[in-house]
Amino acid sequence: MNKRSGLYHVLAAICVSIGLISLAFILKGTALEIKSMERTVQVKGLAEQEVLADTVIWPLQFSDVDNNLETLVSRVERKNAAVIAFLKLHGFDDAEITRGSQSIIDTQAREYGSENKQFRYIVRANIIVYSNAPDKVKHALGKVSQLAKQNIAIVQDNYDTQVQYLFTGLNEIKPAMVQQATEKAREVAIKFAKDSDSKLGKIKTARQGQFSISDRDSNTPQIKKVRVVTSIEYYLSD
Repeated sequence: MNKRSGLYHVLAAICVSIGLISLAFILKGTALEIKSMERTVQVKGLAEQEVLADTVIWPLQFSDVDNNLETLVSRVERKNAAVIAFLKLHGFDDAEITRGSQSIIDTQAREYGSENKQFRYIVRANIIVYSNAPDKVKHALGKVSQLAKQNIAIVQDNYDTQVQYLFTGLNEIKPAMVQQATEKAREVAIKFAKDSDSKLGKIKTARQGQFSISDRDSNTPQIKKVRVVTSIEYYLSD
């Protein structure tokens, strides 16, 4: 019985050894295969497109002064009405026109500054145009000096009164731009694979960068440049 038991243990040990050796060869082959798949190339693809702004925000601001507050407020109301009439004359409707904030400053109530002020009260009024017709705004901007004939000086050189041109149609052009950026990235990857005597494999990872919208230049803010960069990592093989 002891001889048979010993023989059984020897055979079992031999089988286990053979199994371990076979497993080692399998694992080695798998490791080499995985290692070969780890050869990759990372590339970027850029897509750019120029578009026209489809929305515009136009702040119209003016100021007036007087020593009589009631008189000043009444005059500012008449000027507000004149500005709105000007805008409607140039094709803007009530939905595009908003009366913004109106601030009143009492110069005598200030804790700082000169006490010798010619006028006690200063009123600053704002009317905001929000429109989906940039061309209409452009035309009206060229005529805004007509308000000076009604003693209304529209402020146009302050940061708060800058005309803002916006592009809101990004979702409509996103798919085509992502496709273009991806194709350009693949072109670069193919060129790299060819130069390195390799074959381009499947995509390992892909990241779409954020879309950016900026003015094409400072002179034409109504023309926007949309830009996106995609980053893609491809497998390489011999």
